[in-house]
Amino acid sequence: MDIERYNRHIILNEIGIEGQEKINNSKVLLVGAGGLGSVISLYLTAAGIGNLGIIDNDVVSLTNLQRQILYRENMIGMPKVECAKSTLEQLNSTIKLDIYNTKLDPSNALEIISKYDIVVDGTDNFDSRLLINDSCIELGKPYVYGAICEFNGQASVFNYNSKTNYRSLYSASHNSTKTQPKGVFGVLPCIIGGIEANEVIKIITGIGTVLSNKLFTIDLLTMQTNLIDII
Repeated sequence: MDIERYNRHIILNEIGIEGQEKINNSKVLLVGAGGLGSVISLYLTAAGIGNLGIIDNDVVSLTNLQRQILYRENMIGMPKVECAKSTLEQLNSTIKLDIYNTKLDPSNALEIISKYDIVVDGTDNFDSRLLINDSCIELGKPYVYGAICEFNGQASVFNYNSKTNYRSLYSASHNSTKTQPKGVFGVLPCIIGGIEANEVIKIITGIGTVLSNKLFTIDLLTMQTNLIDII
């Protein structure tokens, strides 16, 4: 372990060397490398997640740069996962990065997810979240969820020490028909993605109270936050 690199974690009584070792030995899969995924991947890499997998089949576009802080102008047109790996390796070369330049779908979800301890959500659609949810239930993996739209965001943790899951929050019959893209306030992914990274690290280290059975919501226009019980 690099004591100097992780010093500010190690001197926290709640984490210490034992907690940092748990982080360094963990395996986390990030599904989606967009706005949420940019923030999640940066913080998990900085924290020293031992093995971080990133799956996304998109390429960087100019419109991404308003909120997807993992990318730069010279990366436009390049696969996001390749750009992500290049940037993250410069942040922390000691971790193992797996990239999957493909879409998570029913043909590969179980195989890919089975390799990791925790799955964290950087997606932007109901179908992908339902697939992650159902795969995590089948494999017994925690699912750290986040979603953003306009000025509003939410986060939760499913399938972790409880029976609540994404279907407890949104019905499988929810209309998944594609609609026109909606706006996203540029700093919103930073807030929700940071919360998701926070929940991942809490699960790994066993500290604090995880957002299991709870839905956190925030409206950035009013700074109103809520913590809602999921039944």
